[in-house]
Amino acid sequence: MIDVREPIIVEFPLRGEWYSPNTPGTKIPSHGTNQLGSRYAYDFIQVDWERKGWPAYRVSLAQYLLFGVLLDEYYCWGQEVYAPCDGIIVQAEDGYKERTRTKLLSDMSNAYKNAHYFDPKKDDIQSVAGNYIIIECGDNVYAGLVHLQTGSIQVSVGQSVKKGEVIGRVGHSGNSFAPHLHFQLMDSSDIAIANGLPLAFEQYELFNNGIWENVNNGIPTNKDRIRFQKSNDGNKLKLHKVSPYGKVNNFSNIIELSCTDS
Repeated sequence: MIDVREPIIVEFPLRGEWYSPNTPGTKIPSHGTNQLGSRYAYDFIQVDWERKGWPAYRVSLAQYLLFGVLLDEYYCWGQEVYAPCDGIIVQAEDGYKERTRTKLLSDMSNAYKNAHYFDPKKDDIQSVAGNYIIIECGDNVYAGLVHLQTGSIQVSVGQSVKKGEVIGRVGHSGNSFAPHLHFQLMDSSDIAIANGLPLAFEQYELFNNGIWENVNNGIPTNKDRIRFQKSNDGNKLKLHKVSPYGKVNNFSNIIELSCTDS
C-alpha cells in the first residue's frame, strides 16, 4: 500500500545549526526498520561544516578511530532539547548511565546486539532508548525524544508543557553511536509497540547557495544544513513551500512515496 498520509506539523526541537544523517526526507523507513515507532524518525547532530567529512567531534579522525572521543568533544552533547508541541508528559525516564566516550568497535557491537537480540517483551526499553521523554501531543499522537543526557530531564510525568519549553539535553544514552537527538512521532506512548507517524517541521532555515532561506512545513534531507532560532527573531527570509516528504534542492521539490511493509 502506498503511504500518502499527510505529515503532522510540529516545532523543531532544537536551536542553532543541525544536520540529520537519518531522516525520512531521504528514505523510509528512515532507520531501516518500522520497529519501536521509528519509521519516520530523525537523528540530529551538530557538525563542523568546514572540515572534510563534516565530523561531529572536535578531535581528529585518527583519534576517533584509535582511542575514541570523550562526550564533551562532541558539538551537540549537552545542547538543550525543547518540547515540539503543547502537551502532557506521559513518560520521563532518566538515570540511565551514558558511556563516557564513543568507541567505534564497542559501539558497533552494542548496536548489533540490540538489533538482533533485543526483545521488547522482556528487555528494558532503556537499553535502546536510554534516557527519554514522551509527550502526548494530541489524540493518539506522541512525541518521543530519545538518548538524552543523564540527569538532564527537567519534566515529570503528568506535567503540562508548552511548545518551545526546555525539557532536557542531547545525550549519548542507550543504543547510540555518538551523542545525538533521536526524535519521532508515534501512535502510542509505549515505544515497544508503537507505530511511527509522519511529521514535518513548522519552520526552519536551509543554507542554500550561501544564503539562509526559510522553510515552512519542511522535511530536511541528509544533505541539508539547517538551523532553527526562536520564532520571534524577526528575520524576513525567502519562503519555500515543501511538499510532504519532498526534497529541497536548487531545482525542484521531489515527492518521495514509500510502500509500507505487508
